[in-house]
Amino acid sequence: MMLSKDSKHDCIKLPLPQDVLFDSKLKKRNTLLIKGGHTTEILRLVGSLSGAYSPRHYVIADSDEMSANKINSFEFTRADRDSSPEYIKYYIHRIPRSREVQQPWLSTVFTTLRSMWLSFPLVQRIKPDLVLCNGPGTCIPICVSALLLGILGIKKVIIVYVESICRVETLSLSGKILLHLSDYFIVQWPALKEKYPKSVYLGRIV
Repeated sequence: MMLSKDSKHDCIKLPLPQDVLFDSKLKKRNTLLIKGGHTTEILRLVGSLSGAYSPRHYVIADSDEMSANKINSFEFTRADRDSSPEYIKYYIHRIPRSREVQQPWLSTVFTTLRSMWLSFPLVQRIKPDLVLCNGPGTCIPICVSALLLGILGIKKVIIVYVESICRVETLSLSGKILLHLSDYFIVQWPALKEKYPKSVYLGRIV
């Protein structure tokens, strides 16, 4: 993935979000790390991404069998349409949830730290070009780990967070956190763009 340098400000200038996600001219073998809480939504988005992203690494909660089944079904269907050896490569990784349903908020501090502790070695090993995520707080450890790769000078990873289409006027808790950590924060309703100017509105993309 090409990042341009702004000589005037001597800083990294990111490409447009639609080029990052959908440009068919992207060089091949860009590694994509996908963390989806709303699995159906994230798979719809992955289905429209540039074919340059291969291999694809999906990260799901260790107890989430339903998402694993959806991912396998999606990738098998995709392989039927394109049998290119590079294009069909994908992997599923599992990490502990940051928070289980009805788990007390106080204890989530410890479970989130545990999830982050296990997420960083995974992200460091994969060294993705792009992290694409949406949904619940389970994506936060992955995004923080990707951010740390850049801080430590290992690799600059572009982080793209897509707020769920269900969020029309307010952000999710994950969204409120990742609004400040992501390179691109994509919303699917104009009301959210007006309320959060840093966000990117591309219309309904899932």
